[in-house]
Amino acid sequence: MNSARRFGVSRCRQSDTRRNRRMGWPRPGGMRRLPTLLGAGVMLFALTACGEGRSDVGFGAQPPPPPSEQQRSRIAPDDGAAGPPGRKPKGTEVPAEQVDASALPEGYPSELWTRNSGRKLVAIGQEGGCGSVRAQVTGQSAERVELVLVEENPNPSGPCTMDLRYPPVVAPIDEPLGDRTVVLTEREVDVPSDQ
Repeated sequence: MNSARRFGVSRCRQSDTRRNRRMGWPRPGGMRRLPTLLGAGVMLFALTACGEGRSDVGFGAQPPPPPSEQQRSRIAPDDGAAGPPGRKPKGTEVPAEQVDASALPEGYPSELWTRNSGRKLVAIGQEGGCGSVRAQVTGQSAERVELVLVEENPNPSGPCTMDLRYPPVVAPIDEPLGDRTVVLTEREVDVPSDQ
Protein backbone atom coordinates (compact mmCIF):
# COMPACT_ATOMS: atom_id res chain seq x y z
CA MET A 1 0.00 0.00 0.00
CA ASN A 2 1.18 3.44 -0.87
CA SER A 3 2.46 5.53 2.07
CA ALA A 4 0.40 8.52 0.90
CA ARG A 5 -2.82 6.54 1.12
CA ARG A 6 -1.87 5.04 4.45
CA PHE A 7 -1.67 8.55 6.01
CA GLY A 8 -4.84 9.77 4.27
CA VAL A 9 -3.09 12.18 1.92
CA SER A 10 -4.50 12.39 -1.58
CA ARG A 11 -2.31 12.06 -4.69
CA CYS A 12 -2.33 15.80 -5.36
CA ARG A 13 -0.86 16.41 -1.90
CA GLN A 14 1.66 13.61 -2.15
CA SER A 15 4.33 15.82 -3.73
CA ASP A 16 3.88 18.42 -0.96
CA THR A 17 4.30 15.75 1.67
CA ARG A 18 7.49 14.42 0.11
CA ARG A 19 8.93 17.93 -0.22
CA ASN A 20 8.09 18.70 3.42
CA ARG A 21 9.78 15.53 4.63
CA ARG A 22 12.90 16.32 2.60
CA MET A 23 13.10 19.77 4.20
CA GLY A 24 12.56 18.44 7.69
CA TRP A 25 8.96 19.59 8.04
CA PRO A 26 6.71 16.82 9.31
CA ARG A 27 3.47 18.72 8.55
CA PRO A 28 1.48 19.12 5.34
CA GLY A 29 2.11 22.40 3.44
CA GLY A 30 -0.92 24.29 4.80
CA MET A 31 0.12 23.85 8.43
CA ARG A 32 3.68 25.18 8.09
CA ARG A 33 2.71 28.65 9.26
CA LEU A 34 0.51 27.55 12.15
CA PRO A 35 3.09 28.23 14.92
CA THR A 36 3.85 31.66 13.46
CA LEU A 37 0.17 32.57 13.25
CA LEU A 38 -0.51 31.31 16.77
CA GLY A 39 2.48 33.24 18.12
CA ALA A 40 1.38 36.43 16.37
CA GLY A 41 -2.16 35.98 17.69
CA VAL A 42 -0.94 35.53 21.27
CA MET A 43 1.28 38.64 20.99
CA LEU A 44 -1.55 40.71 19.56
CA PHE A 45 -3.88 39.58 22.32
CA ALA A 46 -1.27 40.34 24.99
CA LEU A 47 -0.58 43.81 23.62
CA THR A 48 -4.23 44.80 23.35
CA ALA A 49 -5.29 43.20 26.64
CA CYS A 50 -2.57 44.88 28.70
CA GLY A 51 -3.13 48.40 27.40
CA GLU A 52 -5.38 50.78 29.29
CA GLY A 53 -8.26 51.92 27.10
CA ARG A 54 -8.30 55.71 27.19
CA SER A 55 -10.78 57.55 25.07
CA ASP A 56 -9.44 61.03 25.90
CA VAL A 57 -6.16 60.74 24.01
CA GLY A 58 -5.13 60.23 20.42
CA PHE A 59 -5.99 61.79 17.13
CA GLY A 60 -9.45 63.32 16.95
CA ALA A 61 -10.09 63.20 20.71
CA GLN A 62 -11.25 66.28 22.57
CA PRO A 63 -8.62 67.93 24.77
CA PRO A 64 -9.17 67.72 28.52
CA PRO A 65 -10.96 70.72 30.04
CA PRO A 66 -8.80 73.49 31.51
CA PRO A 67 -8.36 73.41 35.29
CA SER A 68 -10.94 75.29 37.33
CA GLU A 69 -9.97 78.32 39.41
CA GLN A 70 -10.02 76.15 42.53
CA GLN A 71 -7.62 73.65 40.95
CA ARG A 72 -5.36 76.47 39.72
CA SER A 73 -5.09 78.00 43.16
CA ARG A 74 -4.30 74.59 44.66
CA ILE A 75 -1.42 73.91 42.25
CA ALA A 76 -0.16 77.47 41.90
CA PRO A 77 2.73 78.45 44.11
CA ASP A 78 2.96 82.12 45.05
CA ASP A 79 6.61 82.41 44.06
CA GLY A 80 5.86 85.03 41.42
CA ALA A 81 7.34 83.09 38.51
CA ALA A 82 5.81 83.46 35.09
CA GLY A 83 4.60 80.33 33.36
CA PRO A 84 1.50 78.29 32.71
CA PRO A 85 -1.99 79.50 33.69
CA GLY A 86 -1.64 78.20 37.24
CA ARG A 87 1.36 80.46 37.94
CA LYS A 88 1.16 84.21 38.42
CA PRO A 89 3.71 86.74 37.16
CA LYS A 90 5.48 89.06 39.57
CA GLY A 91 3.74 92.31 40.37
CA THR A 92 0.73 93.76 42.13
CA GLU A 93 -2.57 92.21 41.11
CA VAL A 94 -5.16 94.64 39.76
CA PRO A 95 -8.54 94.17 41.53
CA ALA A 96 -11.20 92.45 39.39
CA GLU A 97 -13.58 95.44 39.68
CA GLN A 98 -10.90 97.57 37.99
CA VAL A 99 -10.69 95.24 34.95
CA ASP A 100 -13.30 95.30 32.16
CA ALA A 101 -12.90 92.00 30.31
CA SER A 102 -16.42 91.89 28.82
CA ALA A 103 -15.03 92.06 25.26
CA LEU A 104 -12.81 88.99 25.72
CA PRO A 105 -14.06 85.61 24.49
CA GLU A 106 -15.32 83.17 27.10
CA GLY A 107 -12.45 81.32 28.76
CA TYR A 108 -9.82 83.92 27.84
CA PRO A 109 -7.65 84.82 30.89
CA SER A 110 -8.49 88.22 32.35
CA GLU A 111 -5.99 88.50 35.20
CA LEU A 112 -3.94 91.68 35.28
CA TRP A 113 -0.93 92.92 37.30
CA THR A 114 1.13 96.07 37.49
CA ARG A 115 4.91 96.41 37.76
CA ASN A 116 7.36 99.25 38.03
CA SER A 117 5.22 101.31 40.44
CA GLY A 118 2.13 100.85 38.26
CA ARG A 119 3.79 101.98 35.00
CA LYS A 120 3.69 98.55 33.32
CA LEU A 121 0.66 96.34 32.80
CA VAL A 122 1.12 92.56 32.79
CA ALA A 123 -1.65 90.41 31.34
CA ILE A 124 -1.93 86.72 30.52
CA GLY A 125 -2.25 86.29 26.77
CA GLN A 126 -3.48 83.27 24.86
CA GLU A 127 -1.65 81.91 21.83
CA GLY A 128 -1.71 78.66 19.96
CA GLY A 129 0.00 76.77 17.18
CA CYS A 130 2.32 79.05 15.21
CA GLY A 131 0.86 82.23 16.72
CA SER A 132 2.41 84.54 19.27
CA VAL A 133 0.68 87.08 21.49
CA ARG A 134 1.72 90.59 22.50
CA ALA A 135 0.10 93.42 24.47
CA GLN A 136 -0.56 96.84 22.97
CA VAL A 137 -1.92 99.93 24.71
CA THR A 138 -4.34 101.63 22.30
CA GLY A 139 -5.66 104.40 24.50
CA GLN A 140 -5.09 106.13 27.84
CA SER A 141 -7.17 108.69 29.68
CA ALA A 142 -7.69 109.84 33.26
CA GLU A 143 -10.45 107.20 33.70
CA ARG A 144 -9.27 104.18 31.70
CA VAL A 145 -6.51 102.35 29.85
CA GLU A 146 -7.32 100.30 26.75
CA LEU A 147 -5.17 97.17 26.38
CA VAL A 148 -5.40 94.92 23.32
CA LEU A 149 -3.98 91.39 23.37
CA VAL A 150 -2.89 90.78 19.77
CA GLU A 151 -2.27 87.24 18.53
CA GLU A 152 -0.08 87.29 15.43
CA ASN A 153 -0.39 84.28 13.11
CA PRO A 154 2.04 83.75 10.21
CA ASN A 155 0.46 83.73 6.77
CA PRO A 156 0.97 81.37 5.04
CA SER A 157 1.60 79.09 7.98
CA GLY A 158 3.39 75.79 7.79
CA PRO A 159 2.75 72.84 10.06
CA CYS A 160 1.84 74.05 13.56
CA THR A 161 1.23 72.38 16.89
CA MET A 162 -2.30 72.22 18.22
CA ASP A 163 -1.82 73.62 21.70
CA LEU A 164 -2.72 76.68 23.72
CA ARG A 165 -0.13 78.65 25.64
CA TYR A 166 -0.71 81.39 28.19
CA PRO A 167 2.39 83.61 28.33
CA PRO A 168 2.50 86.82 30.37
CA VAL A 169 2.73 89.92 28.18
CA VAL A 170 3.87 93.38 29.29
CA ALA A 171 2.86 96.83 28.03
CA PRO A 172 4.17 100.15 29.38
CA ILE A 173 1.75 102.98 30.21
CA ASP A 174 2.45 106.72 30.51
CA GLU A 175 1.32 107.24 34.13
CA PRO A 176 0.86 104.81 37.04
CA LEU A 177 -2.43 102.92 36.77
CA GLY A 178 -3.87 104.12 40.08
CA ASP A 179 -7.68 103.80 40.11
CA ARG A 180 -8.12 103.75 36.34
CA THR A 181 -10.10 100.93 34.73
CA VAL A 182 -8.31 98.65 32.28
CA VAL A 183 -10.41 97.62 29.27
CA LEU A 184 -9.14 94.32 27.84
CA THR A 185 -9.83 93.29 24.24
CA GLU A 186 -8.21 90.80 21.89
CA ARG A 187 -7.75 90.42 18.17
CA GLU A 188 -5.93 88.17 15.72
CA VAL A 189 -3.82 89.45 12.86
CA ASP A 190 -2.03 87.69 10.03
CA VAL A 191 1.60 88.61 9.52
CA PRO A 192 3.73 87.67 6.49
CA SER A 193 5.80 84.59 7.21
CA ASP A 194 9.48 84.15 6.36
CA GLN A 195 8.78 81.28 3.95
